[in-house]
Amino acid sequence: MQLKIMPKKKRLSAGRAPLMLFLCQMISALEVPLDPKLLEDLVQPPTITQQSPKDYIIDPRENIVIQCEAKGKPSPSFSWTRNGTHFDIDKDPLVTMKPGSGTLTINIMSEGKAETYEGVYQCTARNERGAAISNNIVIRPSRSPLWTKEKLEPIILRNGQSLVLPCRPPIGLPPPIIFWMDNSFQRLPQSERVSQGLNGDLYFSNVLPEDTREDYICYARFNHTQTIQQKQPISVKVISVDELNDTIAANLSDTEFYGAKSHRQRPPTFLTPDGNTSRKEELRGNVLSLECIAEGLPTPIIYWIKEDGTLPINRTFYRNFKKTLQIVQVTEADSGNYQCIAKNALGAIHHTISVTVKAAPYWIIAPQNLVLSPEEDGTLICRANGNPKPRISWLSNGVPIEIAPDDPSRKIDGDTIIFSKVQERSSAVYQCNASNEYGYLLANAFVNVLAEPPRILTSANTLYQVIANRPALLDCAFFGSPLPTIEWFKGAKGSALREDIYVLHENGTLEIPVAQKDSTGTYTCVARNKLGMANNDVHLEIKDPTRIIKQPEYAVVQRGSTVSFECKVKHDHTLIPTVMWLKDHGELPNDGRFTVDKDRLVVADVNDDDGGTYTCVANTTLDNVSASAVLSVVAPTPTPAPIYDVPNPPFDLELTDQLDRSVQLSWTPGDDNNSPITKFIIEYEDAMHEPGLWHHQTEVPGTQTTAQLKLSPYVNYSFRVMAENNLGRSLPSEASEQYLTKAAEPDKNPTAVEGLGSEPDNLVITWKPLNGFESNGPGLQYKVSWRQKDGDDEWTSVVVANVSKYIVSGTPTFVPYLIKVQALNDAGFAPEPAAVMGHSGEDLPMVAPGNVRVNVVNSTLAEVHWDPVPLKSIRGHLQGYRIYYWKAQSSLTRNRRHIEKKILTFQGSKTHGMLPGLEPFSHYTLNVRVVNGKGEGPASPDKVFNTPEGVPSAPSSLKIVNPTLDSLTLEWEPPSHPNGILTEYTLKYQPINSTHELGPLVDLKIPANKTRWILKNLNFSTRYKFYFYAQTAAGSGIQITEEAITTVDEGKLAGILPPDVGAGKAMASRQVDIATQGWFIGLMCAVALLILILLIVCFIRRNKGGKYPVKEKEDAHADPEIQPMKEDDGTFGEYSDAEDHKPLKKGSRTPSDRTVKKEDSDDSLVDYGEGVNGQFNEDGSFIGQYSGKKEKEPAEGNESSEAPSPVNAMNSFV
Repeated sequence: MQLKIMPKKKRLSAGRAPLMLFLCQMISALEVPLDPKLLEDLVQPPTITQQSPKDYIIDPRENIVIQCEAKGKPSPSFSWTRNGTHFDIDKDPLVTMKPGSGTLTINIMSEGKAETYEGVYQCTARNERGAAISNNIVIRPSRSPLWTKEKLEPIILRNGQSLVLPCRPPIGLPPPIIFWMDNSFQRLPQSERVSQGLNGDLYFSNVLPEDTREDYICYARFNHTQTIQQKQPISVKVISVDELNDTIAANLSDTEFYGAKSHRQRPPTFLTPDGNTSRKEELRGNVLSLECIAEGLPTPIIYWIKEDGTLPINRTFYRNFKKTLQIVQVTEADSGNYQCIAKNALGAIHHTISVTVKAAPYWIIAPQNLVLSPEEDGTLICRANGNPKPRISWLSNGVPIEIAPDDPSRKIDGDTIIFSKVQERSSAVYQCNASNEYGYLLANAFVNVLAEPPRILTSANTLYQVIANRPALLDCAFFGSPLPTIEWFKGAKGSALREDIYVLHENGTLEIPVAQKDSTGTYTCVARNKLGMANNDVHLEIKDPTRIIKQPEYAVVQRGSTVSFECKVKHDHTLIPTVMWLKDHGELPNDGRFTVDKDRLVVADVNDDDGGTYTCVANTTLDNVSASAVLSVVAPTPTPAPIYDVPNPPFDLELTDQLDRSVQLSWTPGDDNNSPITKFIIEYEDAMHEPGLWHHQTEVPGTQTTAQLKLSPYVNYSFRVMAENNLGRSLPSEASEQYLTKAAEPDKNPTAVEGLGSEPDNLVITWKPLNGFESNGPGLQYKVSWRQKDGDDEWTSVVVANVSKYIVSGTPTFVPYLIKVQALNDAGFAPEPAAVMGHSGEDLPMVAPGNVRVNVVNSTLAEVHWDPVPLKSIRGHLQGYRIYYWKAQSSLTRNRRHIEKKILTFQGSKTHGMLPGLEPFSHYTLNVRVVNGKGEGPASPDKVFNTPEGVPSAPSSLKIVNPTLDSLTLEWEPPSHPNGILTEYTLKYQPINSTHELGPLVDLKIPANKTRWILKNLNFSTRYKFYFYAQTAAGSGIQITEEAITTVDEGKLAGILPPDVGAGKAMASRQVDIATQGWFIGLMCAVALLILILLIVCFIRRNKGGKYPVKEKEDAHADPEIQPMKEDDGTFGEYSDAEDHKPLKKGSRTPSDRTVKKEDSDDSLVDYGEGVNGQFNEDGSFIGQYSGKKEKEPAEGNESSEAPSPVNAMNSFV
């Protein structure tokens, strides 16, 4: 044991009396030191170290464990009382006591009922020195009773009325947690209009039609037994005025109908509490919860004030949309009148709650254990407070002190027991009980009277080494009862110390204020009391101080020369010194010009930067010394002409007023080089976290040479300064001395906190860590906390190292979590972080969409409908639904071949979509799958559908061959996309006369199996325009056009010969060379001239944007029966060849074989679906439409963009 001694000094008298320390008996008690060897031997009364809570609610499904642990010497024995009488555990086979402990285990899982063991239990730990008792432990099994059966009538009310849905849960132990959900176990949304009260009822300030539902269900969760009880569902129907009028129409006259306004606005009134005033009583230290819920229209807003004061800032919280005011850790000062005010646009109402804070007993001074020696005095003080004032009662060894054995050394004075001249029999354990109507406090404190011989606790033969002429402190920790006296001796012969140069401390330490060489030796500490004596030897060695016998001297040198500083050290021969050199209190520059020899520093090729203070430091394990000298560098150069330049760097940086969060930096400006300095820029380096990287700190005006700098915790700062003038910025100054600020708790928490699952059963929490500068101290860690958002579970927390990710395993699939990441270091925690929401990992959806339906809109478009899958089965973020569809086989050919599947994705919760670009008269298969962030769910059963016939595409080609005087032969290839069964071809044709006018239109039907047709009885030397298309049952396809000319009749040509050429001379004339005839040459010249004129006119008109009349005349005679397909024919747009109805001119557009190819045009999904698969509007319809080139309407005037060929001109002329 060790005396609890104040650090006072006591000098020996000058009368050369033996040097001793007499430890006077004190009223203050001995304290047992934490020395393990000492504790093993000391007798000690029992002390309760662990016990079950006072109000102990047990789970009736598990064994009952009542804890009672105690320590003492000798080890205590244990006994129990139940309901105030002895509890004989040996007679109950279900009850066992843990060996070496008082903890009871009641085995009710095998047999027995928990209710049998309800009661008040108390444990007693006893040994020969006394008895300690536990609190009264009230054992009660938890209860979760069922809801009483009741028939709940549906509630029907008008839009805008107020409503209270009662919960009235069964009384359980402990009370249940109340919440409202629907049949799908989804929490009912709450707001300023709809909220749950403290009593569990659901309050509606005013109802709306969307409040109509049949499954308002109140749930009671009993956490202790992990059970949930459910109330019968409540049906609520909100009806509008029109519905109400329909209801009463049969029973009431017209004058009793409600007006058109569905509900009336009204000022607030309180649903709870009742009346204008109410009272609330709460216990000190608890949470004070005050509630006001109002009804009205529009919905009232709640405000809170305290009439006779202000609400405590750090302890006040608003819950339930400010309808509940909570004050945590409530104190008596929180008593008073609180007013809640409900306000809307039509008025306000208030309610006053008078709060009284009572207090169960709480300690002011709890009794402490006393260790006394015989004949010593002491006190036990038990002081408590409460409201009302608690009553103090004392017990001794568990027995009320009034009937306990009498002790003449003990006197009771209210809350104090005074002990005088105690004896060993006075040892006991005293219990103080402070109680009032709200609870009690029970404390055990023992009085242990010990008679122990002295013991020296300082290790034997400890060696102390001290530098001469410095203080020496020799320890002698001791214990004894009664308190021993201490004497010190020096030398083997045991000569007592008799000099007054020694100082004795009350803890037994001997101090030699000025140790000399002759102080070396062995010192003996002797402790004595009436029970014995103990001694201990320690050794003292006095060492010579370290001295610098040759110090460096001040030097002035010119640039480029060499300088040396000498430093010779003398030291104790048993100590090993180390010598180092500093420049301006920092390390020497890392420069080969600086060399350190045994006792000398040499600087070669000195420059201006080498000027400064050089210090020699000599260190040993016991002391250190230093000496400094200044080096000045000069250069006797003539005064130069003024130089205008940027400033020289500042120098002589000095740190003063060094505080935790600030420091003052001062410097000397360098030469401004004839341009005044406008400002100084200060930068800092963090040598601990980012060495070598300089950051901007602040700027000050050029007239200022000091700056007060704000600092962050746990940063090893160095500063440098740069000067700036109108010509630019100087080089940085030399860095200042380093300054390490003290560590502090972090000021901020990590950012970018996210929670996403990488697997279905985990939650990956990530964050952006703090950098070293933001850590504010060593040991940067993060406290990661999480809990399910929709549950009432407590936060689960874990402290991790300085990382950026933590994985929570074993989570349910895709559950929302609240997540917090708080920074901490060795100094403490950062401010409480805000919670963010994340989700545990997703899994593939479990259910396929059902009830897939296909509505074929037309031959190229189908509409698909499906039922959504249940939200719970998605197991992730709903991305949308995906349709897989493919053409299985052609309805025409019935040939099976592999077709690549096409995919369309519809975002969100859409339940229908359009499939565009289908091929007519085809056999399709599709299925639907739901998609989440993890992937696709199972496919729905395949759905098969067929597209109807469509109109065919244009014939693949059309050729006109074998022209004669009166016939033309047409050859063609069928359409590349028949889109159905071809029924026939339609051929329409009409002549074009020499003036380019169109003649009558002839319509001809050709069987579908033909690919060649001969037209007879045509006019010779006549141009014809042909319109040709195929047909299916769905209608006419796209037409293809062509032009051709029958051959010239030579007889007609002979008819234009001159009249004097008679018939009788026909044979002769045929033998005449016509090319040599003058009339023919003249005719040909006229024709050539005419052609030349026509070419010139066409060329001029083309360059001027003129119009060629043939196009106008052709369009004017276009086939009126050939119309483009309309949307009501089952298509999206109108299709036609952009070149239809244009005359085909030889040598310009028509190939040599007179074949016109129709380029294939495939439907595209680019305008449909999403991404590469397509894009749809919100209603599932596709964006854009099919659009074809429409056949041009006949235009006014002549129009052409092509010059006629000479052949065409000749044909027209003829």
